[in-house]
Amino acid sequence: MRHLRPFHHLTGQHRTDGTNRLLGGLLAFNAGAINAGGFLLVSMYTSHMTGFASMLADNLVLGNMKLVLGALGALLAFTAGAALTAILVNWSRQNWLRSEVALPLLVESVLLLIFGLMGATLSRQTPFAVPLTLLVLAFTMGLQNALVSKISASQIRTTHMTGVITDLGIELGKLFYWNRTGSPLESRVRANHIKLRLYATLLGMFISGGLVGALGFKYIGFIWVVPLAIGLLAISLPPLYADWRRQQLRKARLAHPSP
Repeated sequence: MRHLRPFHHLTGQHRTDGTNRLLGGLLAFNAGAINAGGFLLVSMYTSHMTGFASMLADNLVLGNMKLVLGALGALLAFTAGAALTAILVNWSRQNWLRSEVALPLLVESVLLLIFGLMGATLSRQTPFAVPLTLLVLAFTMGLQNALVSKISASQIRTTHMTGVITDLGIELGKLFYWNRTGSPLESRVRANHIKLRLYATLLGMFISGGLVGALGFKYIGFIWVVPLAIGLLAISLPPLYADWRRQQLRKARLAHPSP
């Protein structure tokens, strides 16, 4: 596992603003790629729960129950993914594990690996009148978004850009605000350059991921998701391995107590 140590800080137990920003950027790229691929496959953006909530309300009024079921399925899948992240993170904390960040990413990498290798078989319809593909991707996006939100105290979002673009616009407004000459220093409007870089990075990585994802799905197909899965697996394994080693050492001490 020594060759994976450079990735350890990304998913380690001890978090810093820097590691959260770096992980957020990587996962924003991941989300952009999956979102674009999902649109090419099922003609829906699988991370946009605002759209699905609107679809549900609109089609309830219009009486189109097929679309109502589809929207409900996506909302439930996304919510279930977020709930699973909360369960895994809190279970890890209560058991003093170092893999509270790594466990949800491990689940996501396995789901993406299954999707990449068996994507064609996931096109079957579900009771929600949408392909299983959509539910799997929505679940994955909910899991990922909840993880980054939890570790960054809701400061970073990776699966949808509405809030990111809003915050970016606010900081740009502060940046270009003209403070009157002679105004007190404490009352001057100043942009937060750290936040500016963060929001610009998240947006740029999401768009870059979307471009790569669209090209991958268009010219390669489902299998192109496998590198994404392997990347998530690589950053999630070090803390999981560390926890496993600690458990083995604890068992060894209990089996052979010191005299």
